[in-house]
Amino acid sequence: MTFTNVKQMKSLALAYMGDGVYELYVRKHLLQQGQVKPEQLHRAAIQFVSAKSQAQVVRAWQEEELLTEEEEGVLRRGRNAKSGTVPKNTDVQTYRYSTAFEAVLGFHYLSGNEQRLEELIGRAIELVEERREAK
Repeated sequence: MTFTNVKQMKSLALAYMGDGVYELYVRKHLLQQGQVKPEQLHRAAIQFVSAKSQAQVVRAWQEEELLTEEEEGVLRRGRNAKSGTVPKNTDVQTYRYSTAFEAVLGFHYLSGNEQRLEELIGRAIELVEERREAK
């Protein structure tokens, strides 16, 4: 599925899509690891999809200079988007970076850039796994 006007879409719409896409990839990853108990799956998924985790992934992407100029632009727009809601479990800056993360994924999904989407999600999952193993 591709949208002709993805570059014109509001960042929060991109983030909305990216949130769902990332959740799906995380669930698939956890099932492939052999986790099947719902309670375990839910706890494990939170480590990937939390705002804090997503913000850490964004910072790692930036340190690695993994993002293209266009992706950095989408990231900036997502980070600066005003959602109108106040996060309950995290600070505003972390929440904004999380929104930016989701916006980049939503941008690629809606643009039909499946290969790049999977590269970024794959790296995000690797980063979270590395952090989990370090604990």
